[in-house]
Amino acid sequence: MNKKPSSGKKTAKTGIGSGDGSGKGAGNESVGKKVKSRRRRRIVAGVSAAIGAVVIGTAIAAVYAAIKSPGGGLGGIIRNIAGAPQENILLIGNNARNPAGPLDLGSGGGQADILMVVHIDPVKHQVVLISIPRNVLFAQPQFNNPIPKIKSLFFIGAQMQPNQAAQLSVQAVSQLTGLPINHWIVTDFQGFQDAINAVGGIRVDVPGRLYDPGFSGANLYPGWQTLNGQQALAYIRIRQNQASSTIRVNDFQRMNAEAQVLQALKTKLLSPGTDISSIGGLIGTWKKDIATDMNTSDLIALALDLPGAKVTHITLGNIGDSMQLASAPLSGVNQENYITGAYYDVLNPAHIQQMLKPYGSTGSSTGLQALPAPSTIPVQVYGSSDVVSKLQAAGFQVTSLGAGNGTYPVQIMYPAGDIAWGWQVARTLATGNGIVEPGSPNPNAVVVYAP
Repeated sequence: MNKKPSSGKKTAKTGIGSGDGSGKGAGNESVGKKVKSRRRRRIVAGVSAAIGAVVIGTAIAAVYAAIKSPGGGLGGIIRNIAGAPQENILLIGNNARNPAGPLDLGSGGGQADILMVVHIDPVKHQVVLISIPRNVLFAQPQFNNPIPKIKSLFFIGAQMQPNQAAQLSVQAVSQLTGLPINHWIVTDFQGFQDAINAVGGIRVDVPGRLYDPGFSGANLYPGWQTLNGQQALAYIRIRQNQASSTIRVNDFQRMNAEAQVLQALKTKLLSPGTDISSIGGLIGTWKKDIATDMNTSDLIALALDLPGAKVTHITLGNIGDSMQLASAPLSGVNQENYITGAYYDVLNPAHIQQMLKPYGSTGSSTGLQALPAPSTIPVQVYGSSDVVSKLQAAGFQVTSLGAGNGTYPVQIMYPAGDIAWGWQVARTLATGNGIVEPGSPNPNAVVVYAP
């Protein structure tokens, strides 16, 4: 009963790293067509907090330098930024190994493994951290990228002359969020550890036992504690927790941890007991760890916006948007019009625009076809009554064909050419790892095999 689609077209690898950051190319992350058990992707980097650390630290260091300079003072700057407009800064975490600089590829990796927009509203004295899942399926029709995720545009741009890694990432994030991106900042592992160690560590409330010796190196116990740079890096990287099946086991939980660490560092940097002179002394060291289009005045203005600002965190999408997509034709997704099987986050632009409208979003697009309304999609289900009820409640045209046979992960097979039908069903079932593939035995309906 669990039919598989024919092998179809094969796409040559282009060397675009995608997946575990090992630099072994796109094939690393491909989802085989005979997947029968749950797979977890390796995670080798998680550095949005690193970016925030460097940004805030460098901003404060810039303030310190301005005060200490001959005739120094901030009065003129304060007058210039009074009533400043809202601003959006894109923070990018490069997961390259041993890069010559933050924008370079190094010996492996080279993805925008972290993408976070910092929305600053000086009038409301508000900072909103907007986390963007690194695995967002994002159309790249001008590139031969077999696994077209938003994170891979950094890799593509880093190979251009001149380097366009940040610029391609900015364009994609602006299109996805509908927000103008005013500035960008890129950093790597070392920038994060330097920042945390510069302030003597940060206080973090660890939510549970975290143990991941193989990848992040995390080995932490629950409760409030002070983490040094190495420990904090492990804390934000972990998403394969051997000590729990529910705590820190996916990218969305990891993004929440990144925002938590960023807030903890902000609190530490701006606390009265922090020695700002020691932070100022590290600005030269940090310059090798970050790349940005912001000048000193921009950084000082940022530092002046931060003290006392209310910080909130939102994430675009959720675990229900994550799914395994099998290789299949997909018009406009890349030069080949063909997607290679991998884990992707398929976001709903309408939801994104609604979520970000209060912060100035004018629209959202992934460059892909719109998700169809559930009421237009016929679905046949081999599965439990719970699966049938969930799809019916969402408005699908559901026919139950019998009890499930223990299929795991859930298998969602769509008619040829109707891949968006499969996306919508997978997002509704929200398993986080459902397999969406062509080859439905019914050419007029999605067929679901579920427990």
